[in-house]
Amino acid sequence: MNIPRELINIYCDESCHLERDGEPVMLIGAISCPDNEVKQSHQELLEIMRKHRAAWELKWVKVNRPRIALYKELVDYFFDNPKLKFRAWIVENKSALNHEFFNQGSHDSFYYKMYFYMLKPLLQRPNRYHIYLDKKDTRSAVKVRELGEVLRNANYDRSGLLVSRLQTVESHDVPLLQLVDLLIGALAYRHRPAVMKIGGAKYELMQHIAHRYGGDLVGNTPPWDTKFNFYTFTPQDALR
Repeated sequence: MNIPRELINIYCDESCHLERDGEPVMLIGAISCPDNEVKQSHQELLEIMRKHRAAWELKWVKVNRPRIALYKELVDYFFDNPKLKFRAWIVENKSALNHEFFNQGSHDSFYYKMYFYMLKPLLQRPNRYHIYLDKKDTRSAVKVRELGEVLRNANYDRSGLLVSRLQTVESHDVPLLQLVDLLIGALAYRHRPAVMKIGGAKYELMQHIAHRYGGDLVGNTPPWDTKFNFYTFTPQDALR
């Protein structure tokens, strides 16, 4: 029996991903959406923004008390939309990473390895995937090339039948990518107690996400929980 192939878009973003940024965690996250549902999802997200008179790019860093209703509605939109799925990979105790021993001396090697593990459960044959990364800096083209090579080799996909497109996009043009920023921002906030402000707008939104998810935003979700899924990676050095 032939199983129909579906084209699925995956929108990826990252937080605290630089090697020496002083942050204790690193996060890579993604939202997947069937390609034929993307246009409608973007229109509905934009309609929520228009309803709240928000004319800027949605970002976790911009969450504040006057706009908390907007951000809660966006979170509810994600959880109420069965077509959208979220996955994140959380690296804790980032300062304990031993790149010399585990990653050929390269933070970049570790970065692509983490990206691969984050994406791996989302890439299911016989479907076909377009992957979009947030364009952040002048190295974006290098990231696309290197990550593409990793995904093709690991998935035996030299002909590009599984991942047929991998490119960077400007996040201000892609509401679903902005939604990824919001969700991984909440996860990063939960794992950075030094910056957490109980009672603040970000804390309230983080708690709202935890409520909709149905648990604390730490540890690991079951692999079968595909709606809101995250995994926490602990460097081996941190276990000694």
